[in-house]
Amino acid sequence: MQLPNKLYSYEESTLALLPRVLNELKNGSVSAGELYLSLKHSLKDPTDFLSAMDCLYALRAIDMSDDGEVSICLKK
Repeated sequence: MQLPNKLYSYEESTLALLPRVLNELKNGSVSAGELYLSLKHSLKDPTDFLSAMDCLYALRAIDMSDDGEVSICLKK
């Protein structure tokens, strides 16, 4: 997970991906593969996607079903 610091700007950090992932999920659950493909253009490396997903899961902002469907868990 890359956090903003002297070497990485906010735009290059994992934190900048979190709102993008949540924005993709606001219309309902999607498969992890589809979610990756929709965000692929804004990623430097596939591990950036995994870091963002790990972070959101740890924060209990997203959940993943046994079928690989990712859904948002945040309540308004």
